[in-house]
Amino acid sequence: MLKFYKSINSKLETLKNFEHDCWIELSNPKSDEIHKVSEITNIDIETLNYLLDEEEQSRVEVGDDYILVIVDIPLNESSSNSSYYTTVPLGIIITKTNIITISTVQTDIINGFINGNIKNFNTYEKDDFLLKILLINAKYYLSYLKQISKRTNQLEREVHKSLKNKELLQILELEKSLIYFSTSLKSNEVVLKKIANSSHIKKYIKDMDLLEDVLIENKQAVEMAGIYGDILSRVMDAFSAIIDNNQNSVMQFLTTITFVLSIPTIISGLFGMNVSGIPFEHNKEGFFLVVIITVIISLITSLIMYLKKLF
Repeated sequence: MLKFYKSINSKLETLKNFEHDCWIELSNPKSDEIHKVSEITNIDIETLNYLLDEEEQSRVEVGDDYILVIVDIPLNESSSNSSYYTTVPLGIIITKTNIITISTVQTDIINGFINGNIKNFNTYEKDDFLLKILLINAKYYLSYLKQISKRTNQLEREVHKSLKNKELLQILELEKSLIYFSTSLKSNEVVLKKIANSSHIKKYIKDMDLLEDVLIENKQAVEMAGIYGDILSRVMDAFSAIIDNNQNSVMQFLTTITFVLSIPTIISGLFGMNVSGIPFEHNKEGFFLVVIITVIISLITSLIMYLKKLF
C-alpha cells in the first residue's frame, strides 16, 4: 500500500499525489507501487526491494542523494493461546525533499503517526521525524518487554497447578521473543551511534536532545531485554523441575492408593480360592469379621502412608 502524507498547518493530511516535503509511506507494497516511488524519488528499485527482506540487517547507508536507515521494529503476534513477539525491518529513507518509510507490515509505530497519536512532528523536518520514529520504536520495545514480564509472572502462577506443556511452550515462545528483541536492539544501538556521529544527518540543537533521549531509551531496552532473558531462562529451568515434581507427586499418590486398595483385593482373593482349611470357611459370621479386619488393616496402612506423607 502506497500513501502520501504532508504536514499542513501542524496537521497531517493525506495527499492524492506526490508533493515536496511529503511523507511517502509504503507498507507491504506491490511491485507497481515500488516502481512509482522509484520514479518519483530516483531511488533504485533494487534498494527499495531489499528493504522488504525480513532478514535485512539494521544499518545506515549514505547514497549520493539520500540517507538510508534500517532498524528492527517489534511486533506483537500473541493470541489467546500463545505469547509471541518478533521483529521486522523498517526502512527509512531521507532524500533532499522527502522522507520515505517502507516495511512488510503496517505497524503500530507508523499507525501512531498516521492516526495523530504522535504529536509535534512535521514531514518537512525530516531529521526530526526520523528521530521521533526511532524514539517511538524504543518505547514500543520497552512496552512489549513489560508485557513479557507480566505474562511471565502470570505463567509462573499457572504452572504451579499445571501438569501440561502449554505453559512451558508459552515460556519458550517468550524466551525466543526476548532473543529476537535483544539481537535487534543491539543492532539498532549500532545504527543510533552511527547517526549520532554522522555529519550527513543534520542535527539541530533540539535534535541533539531528542537523539540523546533515543539513545537512553534504546540502551534501557537493551538492558531490560538482557535481564528478562536471564530471568526467563532460569524460570524455564525451574518450571520444568516444578512440572516434573508435580507429576512425581501424582504418580506417588496413585501408587499409594493402588497399594492400599490391593489389601482387600488380596484378602478377598484368598478367601475366594477353591481350597479347604481356610479360616471361617463355613462360618457366615466370620465373613463379616474378615471384612472388618480387612477395613482395619487398610485404615492402618492408610494412616501409616499419611504419616509418612505419601498421600
